[in-house]
Amino acid sequence: MRKITAGLFMSLDGVVEAPQTWHFPYFNDEMGAVVQAQIDAADTLLLGRGTYDEFVQFWPTAGSDVDLADYINGVEKIVVSSTLTGSSWNNTTVIRDDVANRIRELKNRPGKNIGMSGSPGLVRWLINNDLLDELNLLVHPIVVGSGKRLFTEDSQRKNLALAKADTLKTGVLSLTYTPAAD
Repeated sequence: MRKITAGLFMSLDGVVEAPQTWHFPYFNDEMGAVVQAQIDAADTLLLGRGTYDEFVQFWPTAGSDVDLADYINGVEKIVVSSTLTGSSWNNTTVIRDDVANRIRELKNRPGKNIGMSGSPGLVRWLINNDLLDELNLLVHPIVVGSGKRLFTEDSQRKNLALAKADTLKTGVLSLTYTPAAD
C-alpha cells in the first residue's frame, strides 16, 4: 500500500503560510537534500484547492530551466476540492466527493508515495480521518507571528509517534511523525 506523506515548512510558532517570505535564509544544500528525498519517493502529488490555485499560477508555464518544473508538471496531480470542476493542467484529476474512499483507492494503487506540499487544511483533514501516513515538518527557528497554522481548533486530538528527528546546521529541525499505535 502506498503512503501519503506531507512535507511542510513551519515556523516555531506553527505558521505554515507563505514560507517564501521567511524560510529562504534557512534553505541550504542540507535542507535541499531532505526535500529532494521526499520528492524522489513520490510519483503522485496530492493538493488542496488553495495550494493548487497557487501552483497552477506558476508551474504550467515554468520551463525546464526552472528547478522542479519538469517534475511538478509531469507528475500525476490529485486535487481535493468541492468547488473546482476540472483542470486543464496536464495529469491533474479533481476529487470532489466521497473523498475518504477515493483517497483509500488512490493509496491502494501501485506506485510510490503520494506526496504533499503545503495544503495545511487537507493535511489536517487527512490526519483527522486517519489517512496521513507520514508528516514531515521542517521547523524553522523563527517566530512569524501571524498566518495560517497547521493545527487549528478544527484539529482533532491524535497521538503521533516521532519516527525521525535531525537538527540541520541552520537550526531547522527535520521531524518525521507517523500515526501512533493505539
